[in-house]
Formats: sequence, C-alpha cells, structure tokens
Amino acid sequence: MKAKFIVFEGPDRSGKSTQANLLSDYLSQREADVLLTREPGGDDVAERIRRLVLDPAHKVSPMAELLLYEASRAQHTQQKIIPALEAGKTVICERYTMSSCAYQGYGRGIDMDIINKLNDIATLNLKPDLTLVLLMSDKYFTERGEYLFSDRLEREDEAFRHKMRKGYREIAAKTANAVIIDADKPVAEIHKTVLRELSNYAILDGE
Repeated sequence: MKAKFIVFEGPDRSGKSTQANLLSDYLSQREADVLLTREPGGDDVAERIRRLVLDPAHKVSPMAELLLYEASRAQHTQQKIIPALEAGKTVICERYTMSSCAYQGYGRGIDMDIINKLNDIATLNLKPDLTLVLLMSDKYFTERGEYLFSDRLEREDEAFRHKMRKGYREIAAKTANAVIIDADKPVAEIHKTVLRELSNYAILDGE
C-alpha cells in the first residue's frame, strides 16, 4: 500500500477515534506501515497547545482560539505528518483543516478566507488523499458523552453544534476527496462504509 493521508472529520463524539483505530488495525494487519495521530496534538508541543485550548477553565477569544489551533497544526504537520508520508507511511489523522472551517468559521463566525489562508500556511498546502466526515444526529451527542470529560468546545450549546454540523456538510460538498458518512449507524457498519470508500478512492490495493 502506497503512503496515503486519510483524515477523519466530524463533530465531537461522532466516532472519529473509534473508526480511526479500527482502520489503523485493519491496515496494520495487512502489513501497512501506519501512523495514527490527531489534531489538535500529535506531538509534544502540539499536545501542550491542545491542553491549553481545550481547557474549560480558560476563556479564549475566537481569533486566539483559531491561532492556537493553527500553531498546533503547523507543528504537527511539519514535524510529524509530512515526515511520516515521506517515509512511506500511511497517516490516519483525527481532524485536520476542515475542523477549523467548521468550528471557527461556521461556529465562531471568523472569515473563511482568513481560515483558509492560515490552514494553507500551517500545512504547507498539504491536502488529504481522503477525508471521511462522520455526521450524527445531535441526540447522540448527549447519549455518547454521558460519561466523558467535557472539554471547552464540547460545552458549547446546541445552536453552536447546529452551525458547526451545517458547516461540515457544506464544506464537504465542495471539497475534493471528501465523503460524508452517516455516523448514526452501528460501529461495524460504519467501518464497512469506511473500507468501501477507501476502495472507491483506490487507496486499498487490490480491493
């Protein structure tokens, strides 16, 4: 399997971590060299920024929030993702640039041109080979998060989540190599859909 960059996107608690881990296990069992990582975070510096920006004890302005995410993204992309791809690894990442467009663009109301420019700068214009956008009904946000720690963004209200989900739908519709997946479905069914989309986009060799 050739090195590919695969991103899982979607709202909090939509199953990104579960599906990313399932895909990583699936590819690793087929002897692919896989790096599983996440945003914000992914390396020591970026993880420290993650803890800062998601801490509910902090009040962060929308623009400061965006810039912190972009700083984390620049560190993560340039220190971890790009070197892994250059080494021939397939990178599976939870969240990437689309998250900033949905959360800080649609959710916070920051001008999308600013976000797109910062995304390009932070990533050196690196684009995913496939973005899988997991979208679920809002009722599952509470059901799936009953026993989870609630970070600063997870504590946003339903109106914010509605704007953010709308953002994901509209952005995915006009983004190359992006697919929306119904995250209301059972985990195993979603995993099968993920594998089918990887095959559709010629990421799985011989399948």
